[in-house]
Amino acid sequence: MDNATLSIAATAARLIAEDGLEYGAAKHQALKLLGLPSRTPLPDNQVLEEALREHLELFFADTQPGELRALRELARSWMMRLAEFRPHLGGAVWRGTATRHSDIYLQLFCDDSKSAEIALINQGIDYQVQQIRGFQGGLVDALSLHSRCAPLNEHVGVHLMIYDHDDLRGALRPDSHGHTLRGDLQALDRMLENT
Repeated sequence: MDNATLSIAATAARLIAEDGLEYGAAKHQALKLLGLPSRTPLPDNQVLEEALREHLELFFADTQPGELRALRELARSWMMRLAEFRPHLGGAVWRGTATRHSDIYLQLFCDDSKSAEIALINQGIDYQVQQIRGFQGGLVDALSLHSRCAPLNEHVGVHLMIYDHDDLRGALRPDSHGHTLRGDLQALDRMLENT
């Protein structure tokens, strides 16, 4: 791997950890900060993930584990509230690289795509609807809200991505490195027990 790729990964990792940027935005911002041409090859997400883990171990070893636990516990409470929609946790909170700047991403697998919205309305929860790129590459509805995280003493973004019930089958396959990209409530409980 060349030095430019490693520099981009290290800079992007810092932006993710310290500013809460998403992977794609962090890579492009790193290019600008390093003064590299826009056509410079970007590191893949696996390389960036490794750089992020190294950055967290070096600079946030004393705070990041507690922040991650607080976010996982908040995710757990939302998963319990929305249990009827078979929630699965993904993103940095699932992978273990989340900091206080990270949002929570829950994937809901619904028989009726509007049922999750109705559940939020019935619970008196304000949310915004947007479309984002889903794990299958197409656009999916995301119900975005803010939830108070008492241990962090701040509000955290919670994004509920709406999928069809049948999409759950393909969602559970591991990636090319054998990592699971999401987990259900039982898997999250096992993680919390082991930390």
